[in-house]
Amino acid sequence: MNKYYPEASAAFAREVEALRGSKVAVLGHLRPDGDCIGSMVALTRLLNNMGIEAVGVNRDPTPENLKAFVGDTPLVQAADFEPAGHVAVTVDCADRKRIGDRLQDLFPEIALNIDHHISNKEYARKNLIIGTACATGEVLAGFYFDNGYAIDPLMAQSLYVGIATDTGQFRFPSTTPDTFEIARRLCELGANPAAAAFELYENESFAKCKLMQHFLASLRLEVDGRVCVGMIEDGVYADCGACMDDSEGLVDYARSIRGVEVGVFLEMRDGAIKGSLRSKDPFFRVDQVAQQFNGGGHACAAGLNMQGTTLEAFRTELLNAIAKHLEVLGSPPEASK
Repeated sequence: MNKYYPEASAAFAREVEALRGSKVAVLGHLRPDGDCIGSMVALTRLLNNMGIEAVGVNRDPTPENLKAFVGDTPLVQAADFEPAGHVAVTVDCADRKRIGDRLQDLFPEIALNIDHHISNKEYARKNLIIGTACATGEVLAGFYFDNGYAIDPLMAQSLYVGIATDTGQFRFPSTTPDTFEIARRLCELGANPAAAAFELYENESFAKCKLMQHFLASLRLEVDGRVCVGMIEDGVYADCGACMDDSEGLVDYARSIRGVEVGVFLEMRDGAIKGSLRSKDPFFRVDQVAQQFNGGGHACAAGLNMQGTTLEAFRTELLNAIAKHLEVLGSPPEASK
């Protein structure tokens, strides 16, 4: 069978061997999603199974709908972690800043950076970035298969979850024949798509439904109907009894409207603005818009964070940037529609 990433997989194997004798902290990004947690679990387990002491560390807690995929994998929050000679490896982090202030202070150097974001800043000693992959879970699965590593059922499920969530259940343009082939092989090793779908999409809290109701009521079409923006103001989470994890996936409702090319979700919390951008076609490169505001991500999915402004003021600024971006790009070729 042909290898998925021949050169990168060989480099990954060398880096893993170089970690022998070290303690490893596997770091993920703020507000972890399915690909982040899935990748953290899969890499932490691989290292421990190979006799390399490893622990997953994140600034934020594991979201409720992802806890079922962690099992007995050692994952801790940054506030509770004290390194004891640990070497740092990041997964699914395009920018070192995305690991949070405390982990940046604890680990001024990153030994290995594994990711699939095309905007990755290659901040580690060794960077293994596969920009064509749909998810970091797909990257790791490819590395594991290429190198013949043993994959236990929980690793298979966590890698599948990373792939499934970052492809929108295999709906997004990043989905390829290799994506389906890797997912099939993971299912043979214990991944359970039905169990994953239940935890991810059919086990929502009523508080999230109330938050969604507020978000949907805020949706507005802009830029001649090419952009749809939804917002959640400061205090709404508390009013709904919701938590920050409950906003996961809301931006997709803005993106999914007929005629909309870019969906936008803006929220204000504790004086800071978080923005999420989604497009239906990689032609629109929403990561380039996010980069204008110190953000980044994928061609079809990107994020940003802003401070020192109001939600309405930033909404206007962002819409102006998106409008100019779309004007320069024009319309996508017929072949990509």
